[in-house]
Amino acid sequence: MKKSNSKNKKQAHITRRDFLNGCAIGVAAGSGLAPLELMAQGGQGAVALPPDYYPPTLQGLRGSHEGSFEIGHAMRDGQSWQSADAGDGHYDLVVVGGGISGLAAAYFYRKQHGPQSRILILDNHDDFGGHAKRNEFWYDGRMFLVNGGTLNVEAPSQYSTIAAGLLWELGIDRTRYFEKNRDMFSFFRDMGLTGSRFFDRESFGEDKLVVDYSGMPIAEAMAHSPLSEAAKQDVIRLYESRENYFPGLSADETRQRLAQMSHEDYLLNVVKVHPDVVKLFHSAFFGSLVVGPEAIPAIYFRDNGYPGFAGLNLEDLPPELLVNEPGGAHGRENIERARSGDPDMYFPDGNATITRLLVRSLIPYAVTAGDMEDILTAAVDYSRLDRDDQDCRIRLNSMVVNVQHQGSEQVRTQYINNGQAYTVTSDDVVLACWNTVIPYICPELPATQKEALAYGTKSPLVYGGALLRNWQAFVDTGISSVSAPTSFYSSIGLQASVTMGDYQAPRNPEEPIVLRFSAYFDVPGQNLNRREQHLAGRKEMLATSFDTFEEKLRDQMMRVLGPAGFDDERDIVGLTVNRWPHGYSYSYNPMDDPEEWAYTSSDARPCVVGRQQVGRIAIANADAAASPHTDAAINEAYRAVSELLNT
Repeated sequence: MKKSNSKNKKQAHITRRDFLNGCAIGVAAGSGLAPLELMAQGGQGAVALPPDYYPPTLQGLRGSHEGSFEIGHAMRDGQSWQSADAGDGHYDLVVVGGGISGLAAAYFYRKQHGPQSRILILDNHDDFGGHAKRNEFWYDGRMFLVNGGTLNVEAPSQYSTIAAGLLWELGIDRTRYFEKNRDMFSFFRDMGLTGSRFFDRESFGEDKLVVDYSGMPIAEAMAHSPLSEAAKQDVIRLYESRENYFPGLSADETRQRLAQMSHEDYLLNVVKVHPDVVKLFHSAFFGSLVVGPEAIPAIYFRDNGYPGFAGLNLEDLPPELLVNEPGGAHGRENIERARSGDPDMYFPDGNATITRLLVRSLIPYAVTAGDMEDILTAAVDYSRLDRDDQDCRIRLNSMVVNVQHQGSEQVRTQYINNGQAYTVTSDDVVLACWNTVIPYICPELPATQKEALAYGTKSPLVYGGALLRNWQAFVDTGISSVSAPTSFYSSIGLQASVTMGDYQAPRNPEEPIVLRFSAYFDVPGQNLNRREQHLAGRKEMLATSFDTFEEKLRDQMMRVLGPAGFDDERDIVGLTVNRWPHGYSYSYNPMDDPEEWAYTSSDARPCVVGRQQVGRIAIANADAAASPHTDAAINEAYRAVSELLNT
């Protein structure tokens, strides 16, 4: 098999266009004019954007890109700035953060306060949407989309009236969506393609791809695996045994025991399996908790249907548990409730579809679209996001460094744009940024609130997209996705076959297609809890170069698909890596946090203590719900706006 060595070969197909490793150049570079000169000519000073400004098409290192966090780090380290008035006049509302929660807060505020409300949204990134990032590839005049961040409308039938109502008002019709995409996830299966499991030589002694690993009986799957005979027999025993490993314990006592021990501890010291068996479950919760079995309570695996618990004296959690919590509650509830109702909704650009619809609602002239079907291919004119002739404005590349009351009826917000410090004033402020940042930019908060805001540690993760010249090698191998629990990229798969409006998903293997891949930065083997692993993983992520991300993908793809004729130099024609050092919001678990926080909606939780309104300042983000889900971001935006307008 041909080996990939991206360091030594010419990258003829991939356009790096680093823009400071993926960051779009600000207006001063684009226009050649200093901010004051722009203002004199009627522009928007340091915030004006050139006509060709369009971040979704940038490739290379995206997500929390270079240029989006340096000011924040300087602020954290004690730097302060002298600022000038931005010249905007007084606003009704300033929103700090242009993600789903920030945009939703602006939407709800205008809806309740009036359509002429003057609103300014400030965001430190070069694009709106926050974690709901859109990546856009173009090849032979055709658009190919993939999510660069927030992926699904998860469990939409369980959305609150507020969250479901917002989606409906934006033009997202669940019934119409599912009618048009009945075969969204079955399309590849109908072609005869299945999932697969890749065993890498570093962890299992040899590279081995097992096609349809989860679709065959466990004994057959093990027969195809490279595990030792002892490990294979332990896996089969884990799946088939009905032994009660906690004899004499009641159902409540058994649940309590599993809540206080890690899944790794349970497998190794209670079930007593071979250590290689634990490796099979290493990435099981990467998509939600971003750590492996050594930092996840065993009860989460049991309640989510994993093997090894069939003989225990246990009762399922009541379906009504956490019924008002957003999303799937990340392991804390009965799996049957999590699977009930409509399946997840997935748009080709992820939940960037929602943020685009929100921007269209707030600034109609900036987006040419009406609903979910035409928003995918709609043009967005970024130069119209921040104009002095409109009531609502979105100001990108603007890092907020200070938010403070001036008296009891006005708030002053200071931000940095293009190296210059500016201030604006408003009646109200919604902090829709990360909880981690809020204690630094809002010094007047009480110490107990700052401590609560700092409690949760967001998880580091990578969502990437690679445009492939074709996907014939997948067809020849018989797969549409690869699970690789111990590899750098634990999940690799073809983009779901979604067709919306004029956007047509590739359905011919000779057509280009987007490959989605994910990496999660955990730190196993060091006896660290989840929050500690997130901190260590973040450092590792930030030290990882784009070259390394690219080389790892090329190497893994060649090892999986090289035997079927895949050639990384020829077949990869575009690549974007979205790194999120501060990714998913932290959700509580009984192994590291009080059980009350994990299994109830207690007001004692740090997320509740931290989100309290202070004067004319309210807090809205997914962290405020201790949930990384989209409905959490929307619900918290509504709560924050209601607090301000009812004061």
